[in-house]
Amino acid sequence: MQLGTRWTSGDEPPAAVPAALAKGVRQVDEATPGDELGQPRPRWTLTWLEGRPIAELDTGVIVTLDAEGEAVVRHDDETGFGGH
Repeated sequence: MQLGTRWTSGDEPPAAVPAALAKGVRQVDEATPGDELGQPRPRWTLTWLEGRPIAELDTGVIVTLDAEGEAVVRHDDETGFGGH
């Protein structure tokens, strides 16, 4: 069993995050604008499903790994954003 972890968007992903997934997370972080009103940045949650890592941002952005081990970014359909 692997335990998940949380960290703030924009911070370096913890060592538990596989390198390929961390690359995708960093790309999302770089594309996420800062809040001009000083609100805290959203947080990432790392979970494992059937041995595969999944990073989900509080905003509904999800980063997973495809069959080749490359990061794939999509949105959680339950957030109302839809799409991939």
